[in-house]
Amino acid sequence: MPSTKLIPEYGFCRDCLKSQQRPSLRCHKCGSPRVIQHPELYRLHLAHVDCDAFYASVEKRDRPEIKDKPLIIGGGKRGVVSTACYIARIKGVRSAMPMFKALELCPEAVVLKPDMEKYVRVGREIRSMMQALTPLVEPISIDEAFMNLSGTERLHGEPPALVLARFALAVEHQIGVSISVGLSYCKFLAKVASDFRKPRGFSVIGEAEAVDFLKSQPVTLIWGVGKIFNATLQQDGIKTIGQLQNMELSDLIRRYGTMGNRLYHLARGIDARHVQPDHAAKNVSAETTFNFDLSTRDDLAPVLRALSEKVSLRLKKAGIAGKTIVLKLKSADFKVRTRNRQLSSPTRLADRIFETALPLLERELDGTRYRLLGVGVHDLSAPDKADPPDLIDTRSTRRAKAEEAIDRLREKFGANAVETGYTFGRSGRFEPQQPSDREEDF
Repeated sequence: MPSTKLIPEYGFCRDCLKSQQRPSLRCHKCGSPRVIQHPELYRLHLAHVDCDAFYASVEKRDRPEIKDKPLIIGGGKRGVVSTACYIARIKGVRSAMPMFKALELCPEAVVLKPDMEKYVRVGREIRSMMQALTPLVEPISIDEAFMNLSGTERLHGEPPALVLARFALAVEHQIGVSISVGLSYCKFLAKVASDFRKPRGFSVIGEAEAVDFLKSQPVTLIWGVGKIFNATLQQDGIKTIGQLQNMELSDLIRRYGTMGNRLYHLARGIDARHVQPDHAAKNVSAETTFNFDLSTRDDLAPVLRALSEKVSLRLKKAGIAGKTIVLKLKSADFKVRTRNRQLSSPTRLADRIFETALPLLERELDGTRYRLLGVGVHDLSAPDKADPPDLIDTRSTRRAKAEEAIDRLREKFGANAVETGYTFGRSGRFEPQQPSDREEDF
């Protein structure tokens, strides 16, 4: 607990950071309405920080001429919306929405393809600013992270709430994008709080109010309750978290297994998860949405090869390998197929990823026309046991050595310095949809 001299009695202004000497809707120093007051404001130290419409915010920062226009970041008419600015969201545009539908809702929108290299660079700049405040930073994706500022009061001379408000202003001034902050006593409610009052939000959920706050909320607020599981709960007559609060742990586990245990505890605001700075990615993947539907091996195999090379490069740069290859296909009617195969040893070679995924693809070539193809590597591990020499298939060992030589050439002369027979002369036939740093499972 920080000393009382560090704690302004009635909260503070998020714009000028001046302490408030009395309860007020506006700052008594600068007149701003962005005054933050809460009974537990200076006792909480766990935060979830989320950039506001991150990709769109970065592009508007770099293109002042579109600052006041609706902006959609996505992959062309056949792609999907990666994100949209808040002006476009007012028209109903949402992430993951098909681009054609987004343009029907907001035909005046400016559309830009994602520039993931730039977004990753900006995201790392913000993350570096977080780590300057506390070593306990757990990235969740390219634009969001949990932070635990417990024990940092003496270092910063201020309680965590003020440190976070100062940090939000610094990100706006130095990076040029805005963030929203959720402050609470556990990860679940910090994440919930950060979604309130976006953009430029700062919301607090205290321990004393948690159960009452959650009581009226829909069950979909709980982490892990997606569309399918929500349908199950709805069938059982469970719509609100308050209903879960009235149920016994044994009953919830009997009905829903391990998920029942999660429902019981999160419904009561109980979340014992810690902020883990070394949180590892679950998989490395890449996918692409085509300009037009494809159905033949001649069309799809080169795309698979190019994506395999992209995944391989990311594995090598990250110094990791994976043991399970996953293929993803989305048909013209938006139905998704995923197929996987586990290897005898981890890999990070493009050749091995491709040679494993290709038979999985060939089995799905039944005349169906596909709008999207993706490949990923799961079950990640250190690379020390990856791709051992094959004493039986000596050709694979030679291919591995050839790939190492190709990597060196590409590093020296550029990504297009060397192409395989599959990809040569085929660039531009599909639109790459860059994966986010979240690296979610297919």
